[in-house]
Amino acid sequence: MEIGSLAQGNIWFFIINVIWVLPWKGYALWTAARNRDKTWFVLLIILNTFGALEIFYLFYIAKKKPKDIVNLFKRELKETR
Repeated sequence: MEIGSLAQGNIWFFIINVIWVLPWKGYALWTAARNRDKTWFVLLIILNTFGALEIFYLFYIAKKKPKDIVNLFKRELKETR
């Protein structure tokens, strides 16, 4: 199977993956930068683990709570209106 045909057949997987990973990666990178965690920042930017490493960093290393993430998104939605 060629890579081109593989990509065409799995376009929905790619789209769903991007929708899932981008918010996690963005928030994890932003948090790592604010906490000056250079090692974690580099790991998060290089490795693509489909959100698993980002979620681990946010909840276990940065000690964020799920309500912190919900509040962030609520605040952003209010600011865009």
